Amino acid sequence: MKTAITKILTATAAAVVLAAATGCVSQSAFDEHVASADAAIKAAAADAAAAKASADAAAASASSAASASSAAQSTANQALQAAQASQSCCDATNEKIDRAFKKSMGK
Repeated sequence: MKTAITKILTATAAAVVLAAATGCVSQSAFDEHVASADAAIKAAAADAAAAKASADAAAASASSAASASSAAQSTANQALQAAQASQSCCDATNEKIDRAFKKSMGK
C-alpha cells in the first residue's frame, strides 16, 4: 500500500515538474498565440466597422428611396385627380351636346 502511494506521489510530482517545464519553455509560443489572437480580434473589429458603415449607407439609401417613392405617389395621386376632373368635365360636355342634338332633331 505504501509503495502504491509512493508511486502515485512520484508520478504526480513528475507530472507537475513536466507541466511546469513545458509551460516555461512554451512562453514564446504562448506570446505568439496571444499576438495572433490580438491581430484576429483587430481584423474582426475592422470588418465589423466596415459592415456597419455599409449597413448605415444602405439604410440611408433605402430612406432616400422611400422618400422619392412617396413623392412619386403624391404626384401620381394629383395626376389621377386632375384626370378624373377632366373626365367629369368631358362627360358633362358630351351630355350637353347630346341634349342639344336631341332637341334639334325633335324640331
